[in-house]
This record gives sequence, C-alpha cells and structure tokens, in this order.
Amino acid sequence: MSLEHNLVLIFAAMMAGAVNSVAGGGTLLTFPALLWAGQTAKIANATSTVALWPGQLSSLLGYRRKIGRSHTAILCLGLPSLVGGGIGALLLLRTPASTFARLVPFLILMATVLFALQEPLTRLLRARARRRARQEDSAASEPPPVEEDDNLEAASWRRWAAVMLYQLFVAIYGGYFGAGIGILMLAALGFMGFTNIHRMNGLKNLNGLCINGVAVTLFMANRLVNWHVALMMASGAIVGGYGGSGIAQRIGQRNVRRLVILIGLGLALYLLLQGWR
Repeated sequence: MSLEHNLVLIFAAMMAGAVNSVAGGGTLLTFPALLWAGQTAKIANATSTVALWPGQLSSLLGYRRKIGRSHTAILCLGLPSLVGGGIGALLLLRTPASTFARLVPFLILMATVLFALQEPLTRLLRARARRRARQEDSAASEPPPVEEDDNLEAASWRRWAAVMLYQLFVAIYGGYFGAGIGILMLAALGFMGFTNIHRMNGLKNLNGLCINGVAVTLFMANRLVNWHVALMMASGAIVGGYGGSGIAQRIGQRNVRRLVILIGLGLALYLLLQGWR
C-alpha cells in the first residue's frame, strides 16, 4: 500500500480508539478505511477486529472494579459469548468473499442504526437508576438495600436462560461482523434489571472481549489478517484511545456520535448504489 493509505489507516485507527473511549463504534471508522485502502471485505473485517482488540482489553481494565460481584452474569453471559463468537467467526470463514461483500452495506447500515440507538437507551437506563435511587432514599424506615444489581444474581433460571440464548445470537453476529453489538448487550442487561450503567458497561466490555477474542484467534489461525496493517492500526488505536479521547471529549460526545453515524450511513448508501450499478 502507498504512504497515503498507511497514513489514512493510522489516522482512522487513532480516531476509532478515541471514539471507542467516549462513545463506541470505532469499527465504523476502521472498516471503511480498510475498504478504501483496497482490502477485501473479509480481510478488512478480520484486520479491523484484530487492530481494535487491544483497545477493548484496556477499556475492560478501566471497568474491572465496576463489575463487582456479578459472578452469575459473568458466567451466564461469558459462556454464550465465547461459543457464539466462535460460531460467527466460523460462519465468516465459510462465507464466500463475493457473498460477504454483498452483505456489507446491510451490515454497516444495521450497525449504524444500533449505534444511533445506544444513546437513547443509555439515557433511559440512567433515568431508571435515578428513579430507583429516589425510591430507596424515600424509604428511610426500610433496611439498607443490597448493593445495586446484586439481587439480580438470584434471578430465575428461566430468565437467565432466555438472556443466555439472546446473548448467543448477539455473539454469533459479533463474531461474524461485530459493529453495534454493544447496544444489543446493554439491552439484554437492561432486560435482566441491571440499572448501574458503569457495571453494565463493564459486563458489556467483558463479553465483547470474549466474542472478539475467539474471533481473533480463528482469524489468525486461518490467515485472514493483514498483519502489517493490523499492527500499524493497533498502535494507532492505542495512541488514540489514550491521548485522543481528550480531543473527542472537547469536541463533545454528541458531535462525535453524529460524525460516526454520518460516516456509517454515507458508506452504506454508497456501497448499496455501487452494488446496483
């Protein structure tokens, strides 16, 4: 690839690292950049996943104390995440390149819609958490409540079974393409009754790490990764996640989200028009 391609890919990875640190959705920046640089859709998908995985690990470390004593949630969601991530990655490996290329516009469009829904869902969850806190404050005669969300560890097995099945399908999609899985996992945790958004983000990041960790392993084993590009972009994503988040925060999370949504919709529309020609 040319110097121009390398510079654009590094910049896209840095921006993705910064965006992931404040809003999520970095794949919607790295994947289009890799397509523009001439990578096939499958190689671009695998390389983007590998390049952004170290950033997910560092994000999880930042939330490790927020996860708390969510042992049941870790087990019940982690297992289907590992299994589903492997199934999705294997499906990608067995999908003909031409078929996957035709699916890409729709996958990007779906991921962009999911990304756009993340902010309203987060606001809804935070509002519910505030209502719960006010109710607990007003019940002064009652004994002190258990730590937030800890009572969910004892939820019925039927409820957990339904969420595990849902998480399996989320993980399959995540292993196959991946962009937008965060909002799907937050929705499952909200259904379970979790209200602590920091704990939910920690669990979401842990499960995303499981999904993409299995996918990364299979992509590497099947030589689907452009390592020169992946390592170059991974370094850019780490730098962007560490130092670029300040720039992203000064721009404003809402403006960052609008930019990512605009890029995703524009790319999906462009690829759809290209496919109809």
